[in-house]
Amino acid sequence: MEHLWAPWRAAYVEQKSPPPGEGPACFLCRGLAEKDDRGNLLVWRRPHSAVYLNRYPYNNGHLLVAPRAHKARLGELEGAELAEPVETIRLLVDVLDRVLRPDGYNVGLNLGRSAGAGLPGHLHWHVVPRWDGDTNFMPVLSRTKVIVQSLLDFYDRLAAELPRDGEGAKASPSG
Repeated sequence: MEHLWAPWRAAYVEQKSPPPGEGPACFLCRGLAEKDDRGNLLVWRRPHSAVYLNRYPYNNGHLLVAPRAHKARLGELEGAELAEPVETIRLLVDVLDRVLRPDGYNVGLNLGRSAGAGLPGHLHWHVVPRWDGDTNFMPVLSRTKVIVQSLLDFYDRLAAELPRDGEGAKASPSG
C-alpha cells in the first residue's frame, strides 16, 4: 500500500470541541465569532451569509457558502437568510470564472449526516470549480487528488476579487 503524507490533516483529526461555554463547536460559527478571518479561511462576510475556503478541498477553489445563522434544515431559513446564500453563490461563480477560469462547477448542499454532511448542524453549500480533463493519473491510479495552490495563496487572490458592495465588506488579507 502506498502512503501519501498529509500532516496538515492532523489538526482536523485531533480537533476537539471546546468545553461548554468556551465558544462554538461549529467551525463556521467559531470563524464568525473570531476576528482572524484569514486564519479561519473566512474570505467574505455578508449580512446573512459567509464564504469559507474548504480546508480539505476536492479541487482548487472549493468554497463553502453558509447562512450566518446556525440552522440545520432548509425549512428553518426564511427571507434573506435563505436568498442571500444563493445570491452569494451566483456572485462567487462570476468571480471564480475570472480568477480560475473553470469549465464548470459542482454546487451542492448535503442535508443530514447520511447525505454526506460533515457538519450536519449548520447548512452550507459547496461550490467546486471543475475543469475539462481535470482527472489525471493521480486520482485514477492512486486515488489521490492534487491541489495546485495553497489555501492562503488562494485566499488572498479571492479576497482581492470580491466586491465591496456595502452588503458586507470583503475580508482583508490580515483578517
